[in-house]
Amino acid sequence: MADFLYHITTETEAARAAAAGNYRHPSLESEGFIHLSTPEQLLIPANERYSGHHDLVVLVVDPSGLIADLVFEDSYGSGIEFPHLYRQLDWSSVVRVVEFPCGEDGRFSLPPSLSEPGI
Repeated sequence: MADFLYHITTETEAARAAAAGNYRHPSLESEGFIHLSTPEQLLIPANERYSGHHDLVVLVVDPSGLIADLVFEDSYGSGIEFPHLYRQLDWSSVVRVVEFPCGEDGRFSLPPSLSEPGI
């Protein structure tokens, strides 16, 4: 398993979750889980689902406390198994919040602070 997992959300939702002590994405109700990504997968949902968004951040999540409710599975038939969290995300598992701006073309690239070793 990766040292850290990532979740893309808005600055507003991250601030709300920090204040509440937990994070609930709408997908938890609609699909039953929160979508996460490994470091190698982060740009896939970023560029497929969030192209052109300018208010995004990446939650850097320590997966060690999520094991019981974390499942790697292919939910959209892509052939790639993404981590899915089958409960709300306790904010204590979030170790960093990293700004995630898109480029002038609307596409994302990995922020330099996420490509540092151990992050």
